[in-house]
Amino acid sequence: MAKTKCRVVVRSEFCKGCNLCIEYCKKGALKSSGELNTMGYHCATADAEKECIGCMVCTLVCPEVAIEVYSE
Repeated sequence: MAKTKCRVVVRSEFCKGCNLCIEYCKKGALKSSGELNTMGYHCATADAEKECIGCMVCTLVCPEVAIEVYSE
């Protein structure tokens, strides 16, 4: 059974840096960005070194609906 690769996209302009997505990610596929978004928050970003499994937990816990997960 082949694994489906997934890609996490964080819309940084909506992210308020609460880090709930980072805390709840089972595989650690998200991290805090070192840069500030337009509102002055350190938004979440995909960690290129970790693989997203597409569980979609990050999209469920994000209060700002700033995260999208796509299968590739």
